[in-house]
Amino acid sequence: MKRHLTAFLLLICAIATFAQSIFDQVNDPYFGETCTSIMVSKGASADGSVITSHTCDGRYRTWLTIEQGQQFKNDTTTPIFKGKLKTETPWDMRKVKVAGTIPQAKQTYSFLNTAYPCLNEKQLAIGETTFVGPKELVNEDGMFLIEELERIALERCSTARDAIKLIGELIEEYGYGDWGECITIADKKEVWQLEIVGEGPDNIGGIWAAQRIPDGHVGVSANISRIGEINLKDKDHFMASKNVFSAAKKLGRWDGKEPFKFWKAYGDVEKPFMIREYFILNALAPSLNLDFEADELPFSVKPDKKVSVQDVMALYRETYEGTEYDMTQNLLVTKKKYNDKKEEIGVDTLKSPIANPWMGRNERNLYNALKEETVEFQRTVAVSWCSYSEIIQLRDWLPDEIGGIAWFSFDNPAQSPRIPIYSGATELPESFNFCGQKRYRDDAATWQYRKANKLATLEWQSTKEGMNKEIAYFEEKGLTETKELEARVNQLIEAGEKEKAQNLLNRYTKDFTGATMLRWKELEEKYWAKFGLGF
Repeated sequence: MKRHLTAFLLLICAIATFAQSIFDQVNDPYFGETCTSIMVSKGASADGSVITSHTCDGRYRTWLTIEQGQQFKNDTTTPIFKGKLKTETPWDMRKVKVAGTIPQAKQTYSFLNTAYPCLNEKQLAIGETTFVGPKELVNEDGMFLIEELERIALERCSTARDAIKLIGELIEEYGYGDWGECITIADKKEVWQLEIVGEGPDNIGGIWAAQRIPDGHVGVSANISRIGEINLKDKDHFMASKNVFSAAKKLGRWDGKEPFKFWKAYGDVEKPFMIREYFILNALAPSLNLDFEADELPFSVKPDKKVSVQDVMALYRETYEGTEYDMTQNLLVTKKKYNDKKEEIGVDTLKSPIANPWMGRNERNLYNALKEETVEFQRTVAVSWCSYSEIIQLRDWLPDEIGGIAWFSFDNPAQSPRIPIYSGATELPESFNFCGQKRYRDDAATWQYRKANKLATLEWQSTKEGMNKEIAYFEEKGLTETKELEARVNQLIEAGEKEKAQNLLNRYTKDFTGATMLRWKELEEKYWAKFGLGF
């Protein structure tokens, strides 16, 4: 009976930890910091792929589907929605509104429909981060929210440049109704950073600028406007709305004399970076000796060495452990040392077993009440309130069906495995149809990982090594097996057996998902056994 009571209390504690992290996210001054996107240009990547990525940090839907491309013979329209970011299933239309309609394209492409749609069958990929911007620029009457702009672009475009142009045209004609947003758009050749704000309640359109990550460079967007000076004569690296300069003058956000910087005019920030931008750029290019106290960092940097997809995966697990920004560095306890005769010979000082980098506000306040400045909050790359994340590789030497691959994970990216989903896939596991953010659902994929993740957090210093080994195992498994899979699929495509190729891609994602879920179920049971006996 006592053991069952302990287990029950631990379950309550784990769920409360998760709930507290969501509460803190909504009530914390860092609320706007809800996503991270890392970009790697073709010339900077280890294998010649282009990479964009996204952590969807917050209480957004975790269901995802693959929406099939279609052909439309007759003139028709397509609805534009508001409110689908927090629905529970693909068919849940509660609180979803139709903002308007636009003409339908004659043909649409298949795409991976995450909360913020991310990859289509032509190897066009999009990441997203919200930078909020000035409230007075928001016009809620604009038809388009950012997720619908992403959807339409993925349905209709095959290159980043075309996607940016289409988004600009849609904003101008139908209006932008969202807060300040950045989407990181990549294709097989290039990756761009597109930043958008409204033009105020009296103007239906919007204001935007896009800057390409130079070939050989890497970039990062982490909820802060980053685009600075815009050189529209350099068409290889810049695009912008026609009103980008005039609106800044009209709105009193630029005097027309000092050099124009997009982030300064529309970002509503003192400088265009904080801890995540600094840490990621500095980690990739340490030779630059970037200064966290600087007024501005470069928009992009040339990394000291070529960047692999494994490097990006590692960055998404970052909690700054071992650095001056480590929130657990002062959470120390003492432990007595004994010799072989069980005689006390001294004291060791080590990190507390319960120290973890995802403490809620109440926990931080408790430590700081016991001793001032014990925990200084830092916004880590990996957070416990992450809904899902993806790292997308685009590879022009492979057929589109296997050239694009989204390494997808649910829940905390520092604790969950990454599942490969190809641009040529047509089906996903059944459990991907259900969101786990509104309530506990055993049929929702995210909870198959979240239960073990939350239990592991209770005594992170003793569980992280084992969990990291499991993550590394599936990372290596995926990177190794997909090479063989791609060779087989390529042969089928060349032989004209496209349906067999699709089925093989679908089956692999389902099998890989099942293997990870089984292992995380084993971890969950292991942690119950460990903690059920008491710490």
